[in-house]
Amino acid sequence: MSDVQASAIRGQLFYLIDDPFLNGYEDCVRYESDGLIVIEDGKITAVGETRNIASQLPEGAIITHYPNSIIMPGFIDAHIHYPQVEIIGSYGTQLLEWLNKYTFPTEAKFKDEQHAYTIAEFFIDELKRNGTTSASIFCTSARESVDAIFQSAQQDDMLILAGKMMMDSHAPTSVLDTAQSSYDDSKALIEKWHDRGRALYTVSPRFALTSSPQQLEMAQALMQEFDEVRLQTHISENKDEIARAMELYPDRKNYTDIYDSYGLLEERAIYGHAIHMSENELRRFHETDAKIAHCPTSNFFIGSGLFDMEAMKQENRPVTVGLGTDVGGGTSFSMLQTMNEMYKMAQMRGISVTATQGFYLATLGSATALGIEDRVGTFKVGHDADIVVLDPRATPLLNLRANVADTLEELLFVMMICADDRAIEATYIAGKEVYERSYVT
Repeated sequence: MSDVQASAIRGQLFYLIDDPFLNGYEDCVRYESDGLIVIEDGKITAVGETRNIASQLPEGAIITHYPNSIIMPGFIDAHIHYPQVEIIGSYGTQLLEWLNKYTFPTEAKFKDEQHAYTIAEFFIDELKRNGTTSASIFCTSARESVDAIFQSAQQDDMLILAGKMMMDSHAPTSVLDTAQSSYDDSKALIEKWHDRGRALYTVSPRFALTSSPQQLEMAQALMQEFDEVRLQTHISENKDEIARAMELYPDRKNYTDIYDSYGLLEERAIYGHAIHMSENELRRFHETDAKIAHCPTSNFFIGSGLFDMEAMKQENRPVTVGLGTDVGGGTSFSMLQTMNEMYKMAQMRGISVTATQGFYLATLGSATALGIEDRVGTFKVGHDADIVVLDPRATPLLNLRANVADTLEELLFVMMICADDRAIEATYIAGKEVYERSYVT
């Protein structure tokens, strides 16, 4: 890792500047066959064709050239549970049984500070190895879990959003807090971590099934008290979950209305899954500018249902959507594999999602959903230099397909469907290389 403050990365640049679900290709895509990104102190100071901006390189800047690769903004995971790494691939349950059988016992371990740090460091390494440079992360109800993930991410100056799980009801006592302690702990953690370096805090009630009305009021109080923090939770992942939520909150007209009644449906909030949503609920998301994290790998694996991308992107009331792996219900850290599953899920609903749309969701789309699009998700002067370098010939199959791909869109589509962590040639965070693939194809 170099100590040089000024550097540049050269190669094919591909990035998005707008939502291709709602706008034309030419209005959204930027591509340079021989592009250059100039970086100083972790920020992008120039981006464009090499021949046009090479003269802007500071004296002594080191250029790293990737002539056969595709350089993109780092992937952004809009929804992931770092404490659940140990239960990836656990057999045979749907959501509510999954939580009781696997999730809660695993999360109970995180009161042990050493265990929390061990898993957090593994988790951050996996993100980097998969080209993910930012993520919205659920911790556990233990404060130690939050300290561990922020501290581990800070070693690489990684921009993450994370928060203590708030859950005071209907779960084992080993993972429960109280309404008041969840407020007190969250407030202390906000004051300790939010906006420290690149750390951002996210108020994190697990979902309405494990938060009492008093705790949702405390989440609301935190959001009112700290106007820069975000909120993340879950909604409408599973039909049994929805039925249980309505049993617990019988006065509410639908699941969305539970959160809305506590002021938690707003532009800083992102909701995981949102599979079984009515038109009225989606309209309310549009009106409040609340966001949704689509987690296809998890939805397939746990058998939750088929997300309706077409419903989200209705022109008359679009809803902002990001893409999440949802590890450990999700089975891979790879945003490439997550795009693969997203495509298949859309196909089952009769929708063909393009490669441009897929890579948008994994970069600028997730950045917009998390409220960090002013910092990451695209290549723009002043943005943080979070970058992934993709090798389109990383495996024999990819190499074969690359030989017959006639267009950039076709090549990107092949990568979206057939590539995985092996295609990550390098990952840069704030301009510094934090991962380099250890083998040569």
